[in-house]
Amino acid sequence: MSEKTAIASCTQQRYEIHQTDLPLSCPMPNMEHWDAHPRVYLDVESKGQVNCPYCGANFVLVD
Repeated sequence: MSEKTAIASCTQQRYEIHQTDLPLSCPMPNMEHWDAHPRVYLDVESKGQVNCPYCGANFVLVD
């Protein structure tokens, strides 16, 4: 997800996250979030993956 192009929020079920994407929030800053849920910050570093409590998207830290 290191690219900074805008993507639609909450459209994928799995996102690969890099250290450069931290701190992690859903929707992420590069997501068009006008129609998404409220922004929530997620702790992906402690377990290597985390699910968003709003949309269920799974974020996996790959590096």
